[in-house]
Amino acid sequence: MRLERHNAVLVVIDVQEKLMPVIDRADSVVRNVERLVRGCHVVGVPALLSEQYVKGLGPTVDPVRAAFEETAGYRPLEKTCFSAHGCDAFAAQLAALDRRQILICGVETHVCVYQTVRDLLSSGLSVTIVADAVSSRTAENKEIALRRMLADGAQLSSTEMALFELTVTSGTDEFRAISKLVK
Repeated sequence: MRLERHNAVLVVIDVQEKLMPVIDRADSVVRNVERLVRGCHVVGVPALLSEQYVKGLGPTVDPVRAAFEETAGYRPLEKTCFSAHGCDAFAAQLAALDRRQILICGVETHVCVYQTVRDLLSSGLSVTIVADAVSSRTAENKEIALRRMLADGAQLSSTEMALFELTVTSGTDEFRAISKLVK
């Protein structure tokens, strides 16, 4: 099924200060998450942000935090459970948006992203993982998690692919803004 802006929501999982230094390809992941937050704002797709155990892992990294502050507002949902969807506050915010397509990014792919995806799929939602905007400490853990989530029924995309899928047509101000973001 094609991503539709009126039915999609971006979910950003745990892109935090003390976690990112040990994440494989961290700089690329942060940049792509930032692009997704800004791009989803351009096309009117809301975004939710989770932070895992902030006392130990710190807040969201500056580039992603700034993207939220400048677009959707910085209102992270702090959690201690691995699955964001397993936390009541997150599940309530997601339900209030009444969207059935979840575009997910963040870290770690094999822990919090995987468990969130599993729970979202179990709830009957459509989940698209932005493969170039997720990672783990090792590439192997990311790869295993991606294979498992695909087997469970999730779909894969990339930052650019997802943003242009949501944009739909060229020649518009949205298209120009998205094109500028991905260059």
